[in-house]
Amino acid sequence: MRFIILILSIIPLFTSVSAQTLHQRWSFTARGPFIGSAVAADGLIIAGSLDSTLYALDTADGSLRWTYRASAPIRSTPCSDGRTLYLNAGGSLIALNTKDGSVRWRFRTRGEKVYSPYAYADYYQSSPVFDGGTVYVGSGDGHVYAVRSSDGSLRWKFNTGDVVHATPAVDSSRIYIGSFNGIMYALQRNHGREVWRFKTVGHRFFPKGEVQGTAVVSNGLVMFGARDYNVYALDAAKGFAHWNRTFPKGWSLSHTANGSALFTGTSDDDLIVAFDAVTGTERWRTDVRFNTFGRGAVKDSLLIIGTLLGQVHVMDTRSGQIVQSFRTEGFRSGHARYFTHPDSISKERFYSIVQDPDGYIKGLYDLGAILSDILLLKDDIIVTSTDGKIYSLRR
Repeated sequence: MRFIILILSIIPLFTSVSAQTLHQRWSFTARGPFIGSAVAADGLIIAGSLDSTLYALDTADGSLRWTYRASAPIRSTPCSDGRTLYLNAGGSLIALNTKDGSVRWRFRTRGEKVYSPYAYADYYQSSPVFDGGTVYVGSGDGHVYAVRSSDGSLRWKFNTGDVVHATPAVDSSRIYIGSFNGIMYALQRNHGREVWRFKTVGHRFFPKGEVQGTAVVSNGLVMFGARDYNVYALDAAKGFAHWNRTFPKGWSLSHTANGSALFTGTSDDDLIVAFDAVTGTERWRTDVRFNTFGRGAVKDSLLIIGTLLGQVHVMDTRSGQIVQSFRTEGFRSGHARYFTHPDSISKERFYSIVQDPDGYIKGLYDLGAILSDILLLKDDIIVTSTDGKIYSLRR
C-alpha cells in the first residue's frame, strides 16, 4: 500500500523530446542487468552485472578481454589505481589484476544486506574509492572500511550502526559518507575518527531521513540527497548546513558538480535542476519525464546524463535545453508494453501496469533503465543499462 501511495502522486507527462540522436559506436551484451557504472583502466572498459560477472572490454570495439565471476550480484562500480582494480561484491572487497582479472587479495566484511523498508529501491552497494594507497568503502554491515591497497589489510573501520550503501567522497584530509541511519559523517582519512556528523530532517515515509545518495565535494561544500526528499549543502570543514532544497514528490540522489554549478537529478519529480552550488539558487529546471539516479558528466558546456526511462540526454549547461538524446535497446523494444507511443510517456499508465515493487523493477529492466553514472572517454560516452548492455556512444 505504501508503494501505491507514493507513486500515485506522480503527474503523467506527455511532452516529447526533440533532439538529435547520439551515434552508437558499439554495444556489449551481458547475461544480466547493469546497476553499477563502468570504469576505464588500461585500455579497458570494466563493469559488473547482476549476473555476478565483472566484464572487461576493449575500449575501441567492445570486444571481451576477460571476465571475473563474483560470489554475488554486482551492484557497485569498480575503481582502479592503474594497475589494480578494486571491486565490492558479496560482502568482500576484492583486488584484481587489471590485465587479466586474476585475484591479488580479498578483504571480507561482516557481510552485505538489503535495507528495508522499500528494499526494492536500495539499488546500489557502496563503490570503493582508491586514494593515497588506501581503498575506502562502505558496507551493508554498517561499517566504513579503510583497507591498504598493497595487501588488503585493515587500516581502520568506523561503525555507523546501519547500512552504508553510499560511496565515499574524499578530499585532502577527510572522507564524507552517509548511512541509512540518516547521518552524514566526516571522518579523518588517516585513522577514521569522526570530525563531525549531520543529521537529516526525516520524512513521514522515511523518518530516519536515510542517506542513500553519494556526496559530492565542491566549493568547500558537501552536497548530497537523502530519502527525506531533501538536498543538503554542508560546510565541509564544520558540518553545518549552508542551504537545503526540498523536492515535493521524491528523492534527489543524483548530483553532478561543475565549477559553481550543481546539477541535480530527481526521482518522482522527473526533473534535472541546475543550482548555484554556493547559494542554492535555482538556475533552471528541465522535465526529462522520468526518474534520474545516476550521476552525469560535464564537457564543453554540456551535461550528459541518463534516466530510468532508458535515455541518455545531452543538455546545455546554461539553459537546460536537451540537444541530443539516445534510447537504449531496452526502451526501443520494450516501451510498447507500458506506453502508447515512445514520445507519450505517462507514468500514471506505467504504474497502473507494474502494480507493485516487483513489477516496477521488471518494468525498469524492460525499459533498459540507466541507473549508472556517465563515463566520458575523450569523445566517447560510456553507459551501462538494465537491458544488460554496455553502450559506447559518440556525439
